[in-house]
Amino acid sequence: MTTPDVSGRAAPAGRPYRLALVGGGPRATYALERLSATIGRLGPGQGLEVAVFERTGEFGAGLAHSPAQARTSYLNRIGSQVSFAADETVAGAGPLRPAAERPTLHEWCRSRFEATGDPDFDLAPEDWPRRYVHGLALRDMFDTFAEDLRRHPAAGLRLHQAEVVEVESCEDGLTVVTADGERHPADEVLLLTGHSHHDPERSPTGRRLAKCAAFGGAHHVAHPYPMDRRLGPDRCGPEKVVGCVGMGLTAIDAILHLTEGRGGRFEPVPGDGLVYRPSGAEPAGIVAFSGSGLFTFARPDNHKPSDGSGDHQGTFLTHEAVRQLRANVGSPYPGGETERQPQLDFEKDVLPLVILEMAHLYYVTLFGPGATMLLTQRVMPDYLAFLSGTLASGTDRDCLVARLETAVDQLTEVLDAVLRGTRTAAEAQSSVSWPVREVLLHWTRVVFGADAELEVRHCLDQARPPKLALDGRTSPSALDSAVTANRFSWDDAVAPVSPQPGPRRFRDAVRQFMGRDQRWARQGNRLNPHKAASDGVWRDLRSVISYAVDDAGLTAVSQRTFLNRYVRHHNRLANGAAPEIMAKIVALIDHGLLDVGAGPEARVRPDEPTGRVVVDGPHTGFVRPVDVLVDARMHPFDPRADILPLYRNLLASGTVRLWRNASADGEDFVPGGLELSADFHPVRADGSVEPRITVLGLPSEGARSFLLSALRPNAGHYVMRDTLTWLDGFWKTLGTAGG
Repeated sequence: MTTPDVSGRAAPAGRPYRLALVGGGPRATYALERLSATIGRLGPGQGLEVAVFERTGEFGAGLAHSPAQARTSYLNRIGSQVSFAADETVAGAGPLRPAAERPTLHEWCRSRFEATGDPDFDLAPEDWPRRYVHGLALRDMFDTFAEDLRRHPAAGLRLHQAEVVEVESCEDGLTVVTADGERHPADEVLLLTGHSHHDPERSPTGRRLAKCAAFGGAHHVAHPYPMDRRLGPDRCGPEKVVGCVGMGLTAIDAILHLTEGRGGRFEPVPGDGLVYRPSGAEPAGIVAFSGSGLFTFARPDNHKPSDGSGDHQGTFLTHEAVRQLRANVGSPYPGGETERQPQLDFEKDVLPLVILEMAHLYYVTLFGPGATMLLTQRVMPDYLAFLSGTLASGTDRDCLVARLETAVDQLTEVLDAVLRGTRTAAEAQSSVSWPVREVLLHWTRVVFGADAELEVRHCLDQARPPKLALDGRTSPSALDSAVTANRFSWDDAVAPVSPQPGPRRFRDAVRQFMGRDQRWARQGNRLNPHKAASDGVWRDLRSVISYAVDDAGLTAVSQRTFLNRYVRHHNRLANGAAPEIMAKIVALIDHGLLDVGAGPEARVRPDEPTGRVVVDGPHTGFVRPVDVLVDARMHPFDPRADILPLYRNLLASGTVRLWRNASADGEDFVPGGLELSADFHPVRADGSVEPRITVLGLPSEGARSFLLSALRPNAGHYVMRDTLTWLDGFWKTLGTAGG
């Protein structure tokens, strides 16, 4: 006889409870950490058998973080901001491991460096590790947690290198079916499958790329990983021109594998740059193109504490602001479902707050704390009216910034007069409420550096025009030297390079911006206004954006726009590669091997006169044939298009169904993610919940956003919170007391 728990699951009597983890990558590592740490909750007479299925055999890491991947790929997060275990900031986590047994990635690397002397492990807390190093650490931590679990006399763990293709319901539980035909009984299944990619035959975009490639006899690579096989010399040899669809992190991985990974070298040059020395084994050329025509921007050097204490907290873009907007301007969810939150329009209701927050943080960073009250007070009346719905947003995304810009005009007018010596600092101070001297010195330090600040301070002390100390100086961080310049622009932030008449001019414009962006990044996320605004809003306040978007928080039409446009802005502004990596991309452009002349809205097309497939840049006039076409984009989760059969089969059997966003205007949007209950159980085709299966991570994309992330320490991170939601249900099913 079995006894169902509150979720409808049942704990077996007389035999061990059978738990199956499908997917053995990072989320499996985190789940195993918590399971092994709480295994003492297993009651007398109870047993547990855990089976982990990982199709690659890379237990702990999975394919995306495999230790065997190219040495030229890097994480886009510093080592001190990656962890593997729960910590004190995760509420309700239960027993925690001793601090020494839950290292950050940086701490793990230091320990490994002391043991091996391998320079790949010789990292400072703010350094960017190679991705394979993260894979080694994941594998090591997985093995550690697995051994912890196995030490319990009533717990067992088996690892299966096998691809799961179906989870079937049967009389006494579930059956996990693998591609080799094996059938494994289970009482509960935890799906931790991570990221996959689309089958080009099931994706409209993939079919078009494949068709174009076939027309011109080009080789089509639907997914570049693992790169040693997909992008080997047999396909991308020295006589080939490679077309790279996408200019994000995946494309950067592919480009560096085809260059540095083929024996090319990057050498420093006088100043602050690199030069590329080819090996001769690279492709003849690499043509990178995308909708924007731009690579992701460089991630800034991190000057915030790794424990999250220095993260930007938000002045205008807050959870409370979103709640007020829902109450005052939100559209009722259709069907009379009063328990559902009113829906917002991202561009009309949320984007103005995003832009205001970015502009405000930009200017506070540029002028310092002394200007904060002035800048905040000036915009507060319009801000409050906007939240109440009495200031109509219309279609003006900049509707909240006008008063801020007026305040900046007045502020810079005063500073300019003091700089030129037409007013002394004391005279200027008598007419304003903000600290003139403090603000001027802060601006000088940000724009010209600490040495210039000392000289300006000296001029002020001697009642001399500070301009004398700044004449002839340029900004080491590529900021404008005029105090009236350096203005925030949303358009410039998301599209800093305009279309140019000709490939060469566009290449030059891209190269010029990337050089400037490099210098901004080197100044860091606390001193550079551009990087502070992007990092502080699109990273530190990402949870607020998710709060506005997730669980049908936007109308169907608006969510489609958000995913198609603003997630791309997020990726470029705040999810880019390290400055060291982007310096290599700049060097490849300078060398001429990497061609970015196609410009925005470039596409591939068959060229009838030549019988080749070409990359076509409609704004620049760029046309270049390619021999290999690599789809180097990260595909959103969608079981209908997935290359792996598991979720297609679950969808076909009715075990899961797709999440749908419905709106009062009659529009529906189906992004591709699964519909899940609040505790991550799939909703079946008939509307009932399958309590024996839990789904964590990317398959819930659509209803949720920004899910592709490693565990972060000291942040109460959502990845661990989601894991605990599953774990709490797991222990309730076994009928154990809280630990």
